[in-house]
Amino acid sequence: CSQRRPAGSGNRIDGGRQVVGHGGWGGSWRGRYTLPGQYIDSMFGPLIERASRRLPARCTVCHAWPSQVVCNACVARFAQPVPRCATCALPVPAGVQQCGACLKEPPPLDACLAAVAYDWPWADCVTQFKFGAQPGWAGALATVMRSTPWVEPALEQADLVVPMPLALERLAERGYNQALLLARHLAPDKTDATLLLRTRHTAAQSALTRAERLQNVQGAFAVEPLRAHELRGRRVVLVDDVMTTGASLRAAASALRLAGAAHITALVFARTG
Repeated sequence: CSQRRPAGSGNRIDGGRQVVGHGGWGGSWRGRYTLPGQYIDSMFGPLIERASRRLPARCTVCHAWPSQVVCNACVARFAQPVPRCATCALPVPAGVQQCGACLKEPPPLDACLAAVAYDWPWADCVTQFKFGAQPGWAGALATVMRSTPWVEPALEQADLVVPMPLALERLAERGYNQALLLARHLAPDKTDATLLLRTRHTAAQSALTRAERLQNVQGAFAVEPLRAHELRGRRVVLVDDVMTTGASLRAAASALRLAGAAHITALVFARTG
């Protein structure tokens, strides 16, 4: 005999399973799911998975649990200070103040500080932070930066902490400026994200030679004209995530210097080379 469905019901019995039809409590599912749990999993599963990756459940490097995103033991092991050039942060022999390139052609920076080398495991961390839509990395990376020799004095003496600006196209693509997130963790009361401007979109620096990088960012930065007077005689810390050739930092520092900044320190999380 046929089984009568209650009036208004959109479900049917098929082989012992309840199948969602187009009416009743499951009308919006349109027959794609056989159980409510499948619908919930399809809707919230990816969200829960993304959120769980951001939780500080274990160290990203050694997988110790429970931990911060990078545990203290891994920071102590992989973020040991090394002698670096005072004005470009390239590694130098112990006792050497500046590298030959900076002595030959002094950069528009009074100081340059880098927390770590752009190498494993930090390169992977930066990739997740910068390209993996994981802005939550900013706090952990900023903590490593703060523990670097001379960083605390530089931040304390600074009048302004200025993040490297992103072009609007890059900001729309990424959703956030990683340098600004770092700056806000380093010195929230001194960070100013509107003083230094990116005047034009430039090609990604990663695929360019040193000469091409220098040309690529020439004239790409400027100080907000109505606020240029705020830089006169001021000490500025210029923050970025990674320094490769230093072309972008030099171009930005030149714009700050032109506006009258008295002292400019570049502060980056990682340095290549």
